[in-house]
Amino acid sequence: MRIRNLAIFSAALLAGALSGSLIGPRPAGAVARELIELQRDVTTLLQGQKDLATQMTQDHTVMKTLVEQSNDNVSKLAATMGGLQKSVQDVQANSGARLDTMSTQVQGLSDNLEEIKSRLGKLNQQIVDLQNTVQSIDAKVSGSAPPANNGATNPTSSNPGSSAVPSAAVNPSGPPPNANTLYENGLRDITGGKYDLARSEFQDYLKYYADTDLASNAQFYLGEIAYSQKNYDLAVGEYDKVLTNYPKSFKLAPARLKKGMAEIELGQKASGVRELREVVKRYPGTEEERRARAKLKELGASVSATAH
Repeated sequence: MRIRNLAIFSAALLAGALSGSLIGPRPAGAVARELIELQRDVTTLLQGQKDLATQMTQDHTVMKTLVEQSNDNVSKLAATMGGLQKSVQDVQANSGARLDTMSTQVQGLSDNLEEIKSRLGKLNQQIVDLQNTVQSIDAKVSGSAPPANNGATNPTSSNPGSSAVPSAAVNPSGPPPNANTLYENGLRDITGGKYDLARSEFQDYLKYYADTDLASNAQFYLGEIAYSQKNYDLAVGEYDKVLTNYPKSFKLAPARLKKGMAEIELGQKASGVRELREVVKRYPGTEEERRARAKLKELGASVSATAH
């Protein structure tokens, strides 16, 4: 546009000079000088026009290069953002399962503290009972020494190196496993992800020691195992047994929370939301209340059934 204006301006100057010379006659020398100056001005304008065109071409080339570089940077940034978005989606997809696994492991570790408190009180009594049993056995053994061999047939004396086998050892069923061993093995295996083995150990614990202080814990962990294996229908039943059979258990809050979350996983949103609201109502200030509130917010449900 500027080049066109300069050309028009130059043509106008030339036309003006020619018309001026036609209107009033001037001396030939003066006309020649004006023509020479006019030609010089026109030459200067044309050179300026050429320089301007060259500068504009260079500027256009530089601008084009910058635009191309910007486009490349935008493309790279878009590719990077796409990768980040995919990573975030993958993390979100896996975060629920990872959080549940971590929660189960933390529950198992934290329970050790509670178990130690209950076991310390029983440990001394067990030691005393064991000492009394050993002393009783020693007294019986020392008081029932075998009589001298008088020729009578003794079925156990045919082999001098043999001894009578205790009746418990030949009992095919045998004594029940030790309670502490069963429970500790179950905790170890559930925190290690060996869910099938842990289930068997906790079921055995409930079979032999259903009336102990840790029975409700064993029942709760059966629910945790089912939940971790995404068997939500079974998990609801196991958690419900904690709530029904052990009303004084300190696992009531986590059992009700996980029961509600399992029902939500099964598509039973109404009953799941109801359980989460009960957690908020009954156990204020607990970690379970915080998690219940967060889940209700995620579902778009109010904390209270009467809230709007």
